[in-house]
Amino acid sequence: MAIGIAVVAGAILLWPAKQNVDIPLPFQTASGGAVNSEAGTVVSQDIGPCGSASSGRVFTGNPTPPVNAGYDCQRSIVTIDSGPNAGTRTLVEIAPGPGQPDLRTGESIRLVRATDPSGTTQYSFNDFARGLPLSIIVGVFAVVICIVARWRGFRALVGLVVAFAVLVVFMLPALLDGSSAIPVALVAGAIILYAVLYLAHGVNLRTSAALLGTLTSMGLAALLSYIAIRMTHLTGLSEEQNTDVQAYIQHVSITGLLLAGFIIGSLGVLNDVTITQASAAFEIASADGTATRRHIFSSAMRVGRDHIASTVYTLVLAYAGGALPLLLLFSVAGRSIQDVLTGDAVAIEIVRSSVGGIALALSVPLTTAIAALLARPGGVSRPAAAIAGDPEPTPPPVIAPRKSGRHSR
Repeated sequence: MAIGIAVVAGAILLWPAKQNVDIPLPFQTASGGAVNSEAGTVVSQDIGPCGSASSGRVFTGNPTPPVNAGYDCQRSIVTIDSGPNAGTRTLVEIAPGPGQPDLRTGESIRLVRATDPSGTTQYSFNDFARGLPLSIIVGVFAVVICIVARWRGFRALVGLVVAFAVLVVFMLPALLDGSSAIPVALVAGAIILYAVLYLAHGVNLRTSAALLGTLTSMGLAALLSYIAIRMTHLTGLSEEQNTDVQAYIQHVSITGLLLAGFIIGSLGVLNDVTITQASAAFEIASADGTATRRHIFSSAMRVGRDHIASTVYTLVLAYAGGALPLLLLFSVAGRSIQDVLTGDAVAIEIVRSSVGGIALALSVPLTTAIAALLARPGGVSRPAAAIAGDPEPTPPPVIAPRKSGRHSR
């Protein structure tokens, strides 16, 4: 209860004020406004000379024949399906080159709608439309979770929605407001943990033990992250998005963003380990009513050690899988392995994985000890039937030995 009150108080104190932030230059239109995108469908596509006057313009018939610009490009006629020019067409010319999109007839795309200095509306390719396939994938994910885990899985999905809402409504605006990253991340993380744990696993002592262990471990992760970033002088400027933040949102600390990322990134794996440890401790206490706290702790720790050994691989391999393009570039750059590992880009992930691993390892004994205390309140051992809620068994009556019917003379 005291921790919950402190979290609510922290959220009130750190709640971001309403403010208007100018749109950074890379994300604004020529007029300084936000980028607007519209739906489009490719109706025809060919390869031919670039330079048509209809490129990016709105028309209803056929595009103006191109002026030979000396090279060919991919020319796609796209119908505009939304916005003020819905029902008309535009021409998208894409010059050949690495990374350029390969449009096909019938594909749904997104078009950027902008206005040039003369007031003419211009359209250009923005991205592929992924709304329907993403909805199908997320829908299948939700259905599978609900089928296998039933109502508990549904509540876990609700917890995910709450976690995303906390990040969008509280954490990001608070960081943008200039608040210190560590308290913001700790308060946001605590709110997320309260929501996801109690929603998915119910309000009981077992969940409370996991929550206390996770909150303690999250605090340790915050402290370790701060010390590690200061020791290694990580800047985060090796990542393009961090450079953009420093250039266009100068009042936001890049180091603070790194700290917040480390803290929030550790919650998932900590939650997994702590709820497992709490469940193991309570199950051991329920199965053996005579088990002492020491026995419960030592038995649950055997489960925890196996969990730690497997989860450490998850931390490292998850980064290696996501960073394959970066590692591939380093492999052909001719740099020494020492320079690669100590460079800012890789060092950030090494520190992130190491801090997460330390917090993970320490969360196991912390949560197990808390669960052992709560599973055996007062340290009193009871029969397993009593732990399960059954009354104490009545001892059998004592039957006196039968006297012989023969009397001695």
